[in-house]
Amino acid sequence: MHKVDRVFGEKFLTAIDDFYRYGVHLLFNEWWEQAPQDAIDKYVAAIVDHPEQGPLAAAGWMAPDFSLAMVADCAPGTLGAAWHEHMMVNGLAEKLAAGYAGLIADFEASGKLNRLPPVLKYKVLRGYQTHDLHHVLTGYTTQPLNELALQAFGLAQSDYPYAAMTLSVIMGHATLVDPWLIQPAMDAITDGWALGRRARSIQFVDFENQIHRPLADIRAEYGLTRDAPFVPLMPRVSELVAGELEVQERMRAAASAA
Repeated sequence: MHKVDRVFGEKFLTAIDDFYRYGVHLLFNEWWEQAPQDAIDKYVAAIVDHPEQGPLAAAGWMAPDFSLAMVADCAPGTLGAAWHEHMMVNGLAEKLAAGYAGLIADFEASGKLNRLPPVLKYKVLRGYQTHDLHHVLTGYTTQPLNELALQAFGLAQSDYPYAAMTLSVIMGHATLVDPWLIQPAMDAITDGWALGRRARSIQFVDFENQIHRPLADIRAEYGLTRDAPFVPLMPRVSELVAGELEVQERMRAAASAA
């Protein structure tokens, strides 16, 4: 059995201490130099051997950079209209995926990603393009526990170290630092996992080319229809989650004023 590299383990503990100060987007890129080859091979196989994800990943399609103008004229009830509302209400950046591509390029220049397989590089870059679309399709909001549910949804659809690290870091924090987070985090994880397991795969799908379709039709086609949205119960909110909720409220207020 391979052991976790102790230098990487220290970085993992840093993320567990405060996952907003040292995020999984950094942890993910630090892993590859020390990652066991067997683990890498299994993550690759999870995609390339998948009957739907494999061919889409092999095609390697990337959408043009998102802009609000792309969805400004979408009719009410369409995927595009819901996407536009999601981006506006949450004050989200149009260039998120492009910004992450720049981060990847910096790590590549340092040599840290020499062992990152092309299919997993595509997975992470395409994932940043589709992340907000997946919010819209699943109905999960951008609040912290909904974000956790979306990560669990994605992990249920495909073994993937970024999503697995996210769940591991947050549950590590809940276990070792803030037990008040255990129950609401597990509620989010189990909700997202169950939805991801029963739904058709939405990974790599070119939903950017379906923005004029009714959102309800797409959800029905992919098994994403549900009786009620996920509503996390947090009778005692942890300090980190409370802080993130406050940040998000300020973002939404700024977006509304703009």
